[in-house]
Amino acid sequence: MTSTPTQSVPTVAPKGAASHGLPARPVEAESRSILRQPAAVWAVAAASVFAFMGIGLVDPILPAIAKNLNAGASEVSLLFTSYFAITGVAMLITGWVSSRIGGKKTLLIGLSLIVVFAALAGLAENIPWLVGMRAGWGLGNALFVATALAVIVGVASGGSSAAIIIYEAALGLGMSLGPLLGAILGGAQWRLPFFGTAVLMLLAAVAISIFLPKTPAPAKKTALGDPIRALGHKGLGLTALSSLCYNFGFFTVLAYSPFVLEMDAYGIGAVFVAWGVLVAVFSVFIAPIVQRRFGVSAVLTTTLVLFVLVLVALGVFADDKAVVAGFVISTGAIIGVNNTLYTELAMEVSDSPRPVASAGYNFVRWIGGALAPFFASKVGETFGHQWAFFLGAAVVVVAVGVVIGARKFLTAHEGELEAESPLGAMS
Repeated sequence: MTSTPTQSVPTVAPKGAASHGLPARPVEAESRSILRQPAAVWAVAAASVFAFMGIGLVDPILPAIAKNLNAGASEVSLLFTSYFAITGVAMLITGWVSSRIGGKKTLLIGLSLIVVFAALAGLAENIPWLVGMRAGWGLGNALFVATALAVIVGVASGGSSAAIIIYEAALGLGMSLGPLLGAILGGAQWRLPFFGTAVLMLLAAVAISIFLPKTPAPAKKTALGDPIRALGHKGLGLTALSSLCYNFGFFTVLAYSPFVLEMDAYGIGAVFVAWGVLVAVFSVFIAPIVQRRFGVSAVLTTTLVLFVLVLVALGVFADDKAVVAGFVISTGAIIGVNNTLYTELAMEVSDSPRPVASAGYNFVRWIGGALAPFFASKVGETFGHQWAFFLGAAVVVVAVGVVIGARKFLTAHEGELEAESPLGAMS
């Protein structure tokens, strides 16, 4: 009696997974539903929600911080500038760190730093102290966020597009819940949102410790210069440049509009909760549909042009608070689509491992997040609210030009992106 040989299931290593010590996925897993994921995916995704809450958390309390610490809008905007400047620069070392100690340890170090610096931010007695603590927070955020995307891509079922959708859903949910937490806690006392974040991130660290398996020793270590070298690829470099300009407009809205709205913490929180809901819905459900139907570069060109028009409208109607609130909320739809498409492009457009491409891309894109809050606030304080939005619109025009000029580089991988479309994974 002859025994039937056992047929092994072919596996595929996620692009760049080895640098985080992640196991190869079975090919058959690529076809599973986006919702059928290992517990590790949901643990990291939940922690990502808490991490992204830190971005919009301070929006409802910006005017309160300015009042209580005797600071102007441009000084308070440095909370964003220090946070994203350090986040961007630290992106260059995330791959180097995680490829030596593994994804799980890197995530836990990042979360621990956020816990410490968020708590210290709640104790701040002046703006320099608060800005410094936000810088430390940004370091923890960089270690966590860059590694979280690579870990989710590495362990998720349904292909990289499904993983990116989960990641962007976490981003959108965090963006919407951050202002809500900031409003609820900040309405009582402006320091409470910082302490609340520290508690949430501590819970996230516990969840990851329990549910994310220990990652084996990485097969290949990432060099410090790899992310910069990856940007030499025209597709990735131009994607990053366009995203920098787009993020300038994005963070002009996020960081400066609370001063234009002139509402209390609850009012600002309500505006940005609605905005965040649109970010989440459009990133998860609408972006995949329009990408598949029209292509990444065509959709990006259209949404960036729409973003320019909305920023101009914000400038024109800057004195009408109700209209400003409506336009701010509407940008959530545009930002939701763009965030997903830019992330997919960054992960797929070059031949670099995903963690390396992500690090290089995020280093450049967060420059826009670092520059916009300060310069928009300074321009608004000096020349009037409307000019802050006009400045944002002008910079986003550059993003439009880059996407149009780089079309041949951005469309080179569109067939690959369509083949991995999350529409199938969501069915």
